[in-house]
Amino acid sequence: MGSKWELQAKLTANSKLIVRALRHRNYRLFFTGQTISMIGTWMQDIAINWLIYELTGSPLMIGMVNFCGKIPGFMLGPFAGLIVDRFNRRRIIIFTQIMSMLQALTMAILVLTGRVEVWHVMALGTLLGCIQAFDLPARHAFIVDMVDDRDDMNNAIALNSIIINTARLVGPSVAGILIAIVGEGICFLLNAGSFIAVIMALMAMRINTGPEEPSRHWAIGHELREGFSYAYHFLPIRYLFFLLWIICLLGMPYIVLMPIFADQVLGGGSTMLGFLFSATGLGAICGASFLAARSQVAGLENITPAAAGLFGLALVVFSQNTSVWLALGIMFFAGIGMIMHSIATNTLLQTVVDDGKRGRIMSMYSMAFQGLTPLGSLLAGFLAQQIGAPATECIFGSVCVIGAMVFYNCLPKMKAHMSVIYN
Repeated sequence: MGSKWELQAKLTANSKLIVRALRHRNYRLFFTGQTISMIGTWMQDIAINWLIYELTGSPLMIGMVNFCGKIPGFMLGPFAGLIVDRFNRRRIIIFTQIMSMLQALTMAILVLTGRVEVWHVMALGTLLGCIQAFDLPARHAFIVDMVDDRDDMNNAIALNSIIINTARLVGPSVAGILIAIVGEGICFLLNAGSFIAVIMALMAMRINTGPEEPSRHWAIGHELREGFSYAYHFLPIRYLFFLLWIICLLGMPYIVLMPIFADQVLGGGSTMLGFLFSATGLGAICGASFLAARSQVAGLENITPAAAGLFGLALVVFSQNTSVWLALGIMFFAGIGMIMHSIATNTLLQTVVDDGKRGRIMSMYSMAFQGLTPLGSLLAGFLAQQIGAPATECIFGSVCVIGAMVFYNCLPKMKAHMSVIYN
């Protein structure tokens, strides 16, 4: 009987540990609003890929659209980092969320009225990419402003990933059903409405992010060089970005190939596409929950290469599989590896970076997803057209595994420079 109560007490303690960042009022507001908004965002992402596939039937065009939607983040990222370091992050995020809502509403109107063309999707995707160039680094850096206790920062980052991947679980499933029943337009409309929740949450926060600095002289060139030089010469950040860039360039573009696998390899159409992304999202939630329960940052540098290797290996196995049920299981493990690598990298970067350079480093983190992922998407679409989606995914996954092995060999040097964690 005693062991039963001890087990129950341990489970209760672990559950409280997983959600400990929610004791901060501002973060609770953010968590609630983001959960609703991210479900809409994932619905839109699935709808866009399926819409282009229906309009063109071309994997290259899917890659092109994703390229247009993400490349602005790569081009504007360094400047966005300077803005985030200088100005009120909450105001930046409110503005970007309003603009994202208007973009989704415009997409909904075009699709529902039957006037949508490929160039519309590309143009509006490019606009959204410009918005997200400022939104993503601001949101990453804003976590520090919402969480008063730095010991809870790791948990807050993990919970933020749980938000994204709960949405990845729910959004694609709902989108797949809605696309099959009423079409893509409703997905865009629901996404536009979902932004209201996060905008209201941000406006309800009571937060002091410090004074803005518009009056100080801007040495933009010097500050940009300073940020890149800092990232290159500080070994932990350099190694973390090395592996992150490989994963973003060759791992994350799996998303643009999923419609091809769902339709041509697994024969399930848009519904199967939703199930595949939901399996990935479920794995990501499990991986994020595991990291959220950790009480310390030390040790994450060991998880980073293991998670990246798991992700790459899962993509290799998935590329050679034709079984529906096995495919869902493989993508579950892909989700675990993908999110654990992302959270570990984000947490380590936020832990070791100087406060004065946080916005610039987090903009580089966002640039990897917004710049290298679309480049990889474009490459994936081109290669899939030449050698097929399975061969392309196999090659990309294999390189991710090799990158994880290289990173693992660099761990001793990296740990020697991480005194902020171990001392």
